[in-house]
Amino acid sequence: MTQALTRSSVGLRSERGPVLLSAMLATGLVAIDSTILATAVPSVIDDLGGFTVFPWLFSIYLLVQAVTVPIYAKISDLVGRKPVMLLGIALFVIGSALCGFAWSMTGLIIFRAVQGIGAGAVQPMAVTIVGDIYTMAERAKVQGYTASVWALSALVGPTLGGLFSQYVSWRWIFFVNLPLGVLAFWMLQRSFHEKVVRRRTRPDVTGAALLSLGGVVLLLALLEGGQKWAWGSGTSIGLFALAAVALAAFAVVESRVPEPVLPLWVFRYRVLNAGNLDSLVVGCVMLGLSSYVPMYAEQVLGHGALVAGLALAAMTLGWPAAAWQAGRIYLSRGFRFTVGLGALLALLGGLLLLGVGAHSSIWLLASSCFVIGLGFGFVASPGLVAAQSSVSWANRGVATGATMFARSIGSAMGTAIFGAVANTAVAARVSGAVPELEDLDPSILAPALHVVFLVATALLVVLLVGAALMPRRVHEPEAARHR
Repeated sequence: MTQALTRSSVGLRSERGPVLLSAMLATGLVAIDSTILATAVPSVIDDLGGFTVFPWLFSIYLLVQAVTVPIYAKISDLVGRKPVMLLGIALFVIGSALCGFAWSMTGLIIFRAVQGIGAGAVQPMAVTIVGDIYTMAERAKVQGYTASVWALSALVGPTLGGLFSQYVSWRWIFFVNLPLGVLAFWMLQRSFHEKVVRRRTRPDVTGAALLSLGGVVLLLALLEGGQKWAWGSGTSIGLFALAAVALAAFAVVESRVPEPVLPLWVFRYRVLNAGNLDSLVVGCVMLGLSSYVPMYAEQVLGHGALVAGLALAAMTLGWPAAAWQAGRIYLSRGFRFTVGLGALLALLGGLLLLGVGAHSSIWLLASSCFVIGLGFGFVASPGLVAAQSSVSWANRGVATGATMFARSIGSAMGTAIFGAVANTAVAARVSGAVPELEDLDPSILAPALHVVFLVATALLVVLLVGAALMPRRVHEPEAARHR
């Protein structure tokens, strides 16, 4: 038997500045860790070997992080945010230390899973804590700070990865997390105080197990389908079938237990459905652009890796720039207007992207990404604030976790969708076996990637559907205002 939270407030002694700084620091560690390893892969392989399995360094991290987000989110509604956040930081730091001392590629992959388990708690808890200690009006400004963390991490991560691997050791990519993680842990422990009243209830162990099984298998099928095995292979079909069975059983369990991990009422809230739909699309398109914009800049436009990376970074700069202004707009004009504005901007960026050709300036490519990033900033931050503000404290973790889980699923779907689109477009233009994309002649690669950009633009239209579903105003339940 555990105890479930029926009401909570953040104690008056909580120091909001240090708590926010702690949440931003922990978020920054997780955000940087998602990009910092990419530039150090050659050094890791030279040291540990394992060339054929190194992609699992990224896949395993994404898998365990994605499926644990909704579980941690629900637990935080039962026991409070602080213990879950502290556990997540501790696991992330322990995983980082183990990664730094890894003696083989297999060990490093396992330890990356430990990091991912910690990151699955840190990411939703940081956002939920911000939702707890600030009012809806205050979140309008604070969301700009948290969005800036991701933008800065996207720029700093690859740079640090390259510097550590070239001048020190790739192991410092992980060791640098230790003092920063300990600092975030200490600041949160010292400054954040929750007052909770609990009632006894049974944990939803069966639901958590089925969600983990179904989520891992589904993400695995999406991430590796069309790469490790063909989409029509027995392996692919079997994985999708297993995922469907596990998730169907999960839905049955959730309808019968008193404290479900992911309550089915989430899918009856208009604002949550709208936010989750947009979050899914943002995750999908963002992953697709992250994969193919740098390739277009390098292989078609003929620029180096640094310039290609900066072209994509324009999107991560546009996002926080919009997030800073989004709060002011949704407080005066409403959530539907703000998200609709973001959807239109993202679609405009997609249309600009369709205008990029083999002889275009890199500035046109970067500008397209920047406008899409602006759109995402007006969509993602208000959508999250609307979701958090529509439910009481006791359900805010679930609402936040559902939105983040949707983005994780969208990212995995993006891997599958855009990979299949690119390979199909290339296959239609070459005879015989399809070569690696980066080995193609620009005259073949350019039109193939143009099809990728076309599909991305078509997906951005779906953001307008989410905007139409979003209510104009969201009224915070009285129970949501405890601070």
